[in-house]
Amino acid sequence: MLDIAEELDRWAAEGRDFAVATVISVSGSAPRAPGAALAVDTEGTVIGSVSGGCVEGAVYDLCVQSLQDGDTVVERFGYSDEDAFAVGLTCGGAIEVLITPVTRETRLVRSALRAASRGETVALARVTRGPEELLGSPLLVHEDGSYEAEAPPEGAPEGAAEGDGSPDPSHRTRTRVATEAHAMLTEGRTGTLELPGLTLFVESEVPAPRMIVFGAIDFAAALVRTGKLLGYHVTVCDARPVFATRARFPEADEIVVDWPHRYLRRTRTDARTVLCVLTHDAKFDVPLLTEALRLPVAYVGAMGSRRTHQDRERRLREAGLGKRELARLRSPIGLDLGAHTPEETAVSIAAEIIAARQGGTGLPLTGSGTPIHRKEAAVAA
Repeated sequence: MLDIAEELDRWAAEGRDFAVATVISVSGSAPRAPGAALAVDTEGTVIGSVSGGCVEGAVYDLCVQSLQDGDTVVERFGYSDEDAFAVGLTCGGAIEVLITPVTRETRLVRSALRAASRGETVALARVTRGPEELLGSPLLVHEDGSYEAEAPPEGAPEGAAEGDGSPDPSHRTRTRVATEAHAMLTEGRTGTLELPGLTLFVESEVPAPRMIVFGAIDFAAALVRTGKLLGYHVTVCDARPVFATRARFPEADEIVVDWPHRYLRRTRTDARTVLCVLTHDAKFDVPLLTEALRLPVAYVGAMGSRRTHQDRERRLREAGLGKRELARLRSPIGLDLGAHTPEETAVSIAAEIIAARQGGTGLPLTGSGTPIHRKEAAVAA
């Protein structure tokens, strides 16, 4: 539900009660990934989506019912060969959906929505399998590893032995859940967490991943727009102040005037960061790529002709980079789309970034036989 946290936090601030349906698992081909959510308030207003339209009507009805009876439920939707008109996914996959009522008394869920809407780094863990009285029970984990948990519901079992297969809502189990959820949060992952007697769904809300574009050229302006479309926090960096201006890059989140390699040394990067080097000038490229290819980032690409790439690779070897580091370099940058204009080139680069993140082949889907919807990569964008 954190993917629509801003709207839901607004609903909560207005005093509305609502029910949220969250995709908690996907098998086969399905249009939305775990974490996708749809919400319905008491007036019947709907926001979000769990399937792109295939099962929205049935999920709407479940949300309305959840608001009426206050129950948390898990429902599975899949395509039925016996009854092609049954509610299901016509793409042939299956999804499980957790439907949760959120009222003024649902303190932790509302706190999670508030934190996520403010851009804070948080994870929300909820029980999806286990004793009925624990279904939907939330635990909120913060960036520093601290956590908040609601008191076990009346009638829930207390103090069961760790690891004996029985549910244990004690401090020890909550601490273990928080530790595991914090590890997922650190990696920006959303997914399922299995513990003895319990299955939990963990949603991670982390700041937008970074795209750093080096080289304030026309192609960079198009790539900035494309990067924003994909949800990146985009920085443009160039050592030349006459080119690195807000007027030329109005949509960039940051514009930095500095030598690229020097800026990269001092700025924050992580396993989701993508670095796009568009300068194709050896005095900038070589020291920058020497730094970049030694960082644990998601993607490093560099613009230039094949001749430029060969010369660049030679210089990088002379700078001390080995085969493993050089193998990480995407150069010439982008997929072969026949691109010519800056906008077409930006699409080509974005397509390669997506393929690298999701494990795609870059081949046409027509006749390829490859899956349309792949499982999400371990690190989400």
